[in-house]
Amino acid sequence: MGKILIKNARIVNEGNIKKRDILIDGDIILQISECIHIKSADIKIIEANNKYLIPGLIDDQVHFREPGLTHKATIETESKAAVAGGITSFIEMPNTVPQCTTIARLEEKFSNAKNTSWANYSFMFGGTNDNLNEILKVDSKNVAGLKLFLGSSTGNMLVDNPEVIEEIFKKTDLLISVHCEDEKTIRNNLEEYLDKYGEDIPIEMHPKIRSEEACYISSSKAIELAKKTGARLHVFHLSTQKETNLFSNKKPLSEKKITAEVCVHHLWFSEEDYKTKGTHIKWNPAVKTKKDRDGLWEALLDDRIDIIATDHAPHTKDEKRNKYLQAPSGGPLVQHALVSLLEMYHVGKISLEKIVEKACHNPAILFQIKERGFIREGFKADLVLIDLKSPWTVQQENILYKCQWSPFEGITFKSKVTHTFVNGILVYDNFKFPNKSIPQRLTFNRS
Repeated sequence: MGKILIKNARIVNEGNIKKRDILIDGDIILQISECIHIKSADIKIIEANNKYLIPGLIDDQVHFREPGLTHKATIETESKAAVAGGITSFIEMPNTVPQCTTIARLEEKFSNAKNTSWANYSFMFGGTNDNLNEILKVDSKNVAGLKLFLGSSTGNMLVDNPEVIEEIFKKTDLLISVHCEDEKTIRNNLEEYLDKYGEDIPIEMHPKIRSEEACYISSSKAIELAKKTGARLHVFHLSTQKETNLFSNKKPLSEKKITAEVCVHHLWFSEEDYKTKGTHIKWNPAVKTKKDRDGLWEALLDDRIDIIATDHAPHTKDEKRNKYLQAPSGGPLVQHALVSLLEMYHVGKISLEKIVEKACHNPAILFQIKERGFIREGFKADLVLIDLKSPWTVQQENILYKCQWSPFEGITFKSKVTHTFVNGILVYDNFKFPNKSIPQRLTFNRS
């Protein structure tokens, strides 16, 4: 892989912005200094010209649809879009076909990612009502964690047996990540709107059906159980202001037993956007009110919410064009997550340092990922250069998802990812891919 010298970059890292040079040797950050002078024909020099250099983002929740749903996406296509968006590592979910609920299925996914991914990778193992024995075989040092769907979503992996859930919480040493929506509440709400509208329920009713109450009931129960059992709990994709009050901003993050994530779509959209976006912003949990969005921002900034992720979950255009009841929930986000956050920086909503903390540092801390998420000497050279003054518009011809659409289509972003390095290899350079990535399986600092 050789050596690469990045000159005159404004490095955003660990709460500071400093102008530095950075020397990459192979897949490692070898040196960070105010000025590095090396004369060698073997060194590639990249002039940053005062652009900002950040650690590669670590997305702790994606659905890349492989195996079994590859008409929507593949690990190869979506990870390529991810590195174009500045995401250099991902953790993928288990609701594929077949579901990743056995050790054999898990290893098949690792093997596939090794051969096709553009980004570093790990996977969640899936919990069900009847696979506790298989869960207990999983080595916590080799896998990101355990995913439980406490509300139904794509793939029908609902875990709804209270006794089973408590046994899992008691017995596993895996980090438990949960999708929290109360199924009974959702079913009751759906019946009400079916009675009112029949099969033609308006998309605007989605946050009424998958309601604040459904989210709060489920997440509060999960937190109560985690406190009772001592389990390590991470609650995915908060969507309501009410839920944020269940979490603390205790420091340091490494000592928090119960943590939370918010996704970019819940920070960007509100229920008013259903009028123009329709089912293209149908997610589970649902995009809700402006008040909820404001509450999520407040909790993110005061550290009750620990991580920003995408919940990237593509479906085809034809699938999303269906009426409300038939249209699947989820949308593609990895290519445009970082630039959407940078747009919020431009309007004074969040600092660059905070974006890096929530999307780079904290996922590494929370999942105990080894040697990633920070710009430090000796760490893996997962790096992203961003130009804050390079406007571009999301259009069909520059969308990289296999599904070929984006909820951000037509939006002009002020900032652009110009370069992405994965393990010291320049894999993305201004809408081109000059080198194939050599991705690595994520490893974890766990005893």
